[in-house]
Amino acid sequence: MSLKAELEAYLDVRGAKLLALRRLAGGASQEAWGVRIGSNAHGERDLVLRRDMGGTLSSSARTRAEEYALLRAAHEAGVPVPRVLFEPLIVEGRQAFFMEHVSGETIGRRLVRDEAHAKVREILPEQVMRALVRIHAIDTAELPFLRSPQSALDLVAALERDLDACGEGHPALELGLRWLRLHAPPLERTALVHGDFRVGNFIVGSEGLRAVLDWELAHAGDPDEDLGWFCVRAWRFGRDDLPAGGITTRERLLELYRAAGGHDVSPERLRYWEIFGNVKWGIGALSQAARHLRGEEVSIELATLGRLASEMELETLRLLSEVG
Repeated sequence: MSLKAELEAYLDVRGAKLLALRRLAGGASQEAWGVRIGSNAHGERDLVLRRDMGGTLSSSARTRAEEYALLRAAHEAGVPVPRVLFEPLIVEGRQAFFMEHVSGETIGRRLVRDEAHAKVREILPEQVMRALVRIHAIDTAELPFLRSPQSALDLVAALERDLDACGEGHPALELGLRWLRLHAPPLERTALVHGDFRVGNFIVGSEGLRAVLDWELAHAGDPDEDLGWFCVRAWRFGRDDLPAGGITTRERLLELYRAAGGHDVSPERLRYWEIFGNVKWGIGALSQAARHLRGEEVSIELATLGRLASEMELETLRLLSEVG
């Protein structure tokens, strides 16, 4: 049965008709489909079907059913996210779920550089830190699949396994992993960690943040990880003068996080997790390219992601030279 036919059958049971279906651009690890449905109760409305593509960014990535549960918990906690609908499903043998369509800008380069978004850049740092504090306040006990909190050493070990799986030598990343293992901070507090909280995973409108996307790397662990990831060079999209997401400074980021109700984070802990994030994305880029090279998902996009690893290697070496 085709994708269209399976969706028609699924929606029919729920009193809705499939009116339109189209593949959406973007998404290197998961598919996104624009779906328009109609029903007597709600009329016409636009949804998004998020479905497995056949690979993941990490060996510890969440399933679509788990991502569905995370989005539902986030929505209940007041985090701006697309509302999930119906229940998780299997389409053509792949896990998927429906969520509401939220309009707005998601392209990171436009958000941090275009004059059209200059006003929203003034308010976005405070908004995203408020959202992050709410994420970190979500009760992980309600999400049993997260299991026990992951320490820095647990995460470094997972990155080592992912790099080994690529079957290539990358001395700069290996040096970064060694430094991370030797300087791992203690796990002082635990929280729900989004795992991919950054510009490019936000839907933004003229009034600011509308939704936080891409929860597939969420886990229980050190909340400071999200702050370090936000500062990874790749997510500045060329605005290196504003190292925190291309929209603010590291110092102001920490001030806004604290003002929103978060805990105090030292510059040293932020720097550790920033180095971790650059190593993580370097390995992630290699893993994505490996999916293409192994024939798991033949894609020019995945193939070109491999070149980003060298940029992360250079940034890792630069950061390590600063910390000594």
